[in-house]
Amino acid sequence: MMQIIEWLLLIFLIVCAVAVSVSKNLLNSVIIFMSYSLVMAVIWVLLQAPDLAITEAAVGAGVTSVLFFLALRRVGQLGHKREEKTEA
Repeated sequence: MMQIIEWLLLIFLIVCAVAVSVSKNLLNSVIIFMSYSLVMAVIWVLLQAPDLAITEAAVGAGVTSVLFFLALRRVGQLGHKREEKTEA
């Protein structure tokens, strides 16, 4: 049973990697990346490496995702669209 779960998680990782590559929406790519990092953290736990799992969850799904969201907001792909002032 445990091997089936591990195989499903590995297949999910491959699907996430391909989905990030082909996604045209940057917000979707960041969300897929977050799920990839969380599943990778679970795999590290299954491989009995809790230190790596904590690091992956904190850095991969946490800090890096926040930085990506801030970058998307900075370039105008997230949140409020900046309205251009037009002269009448």
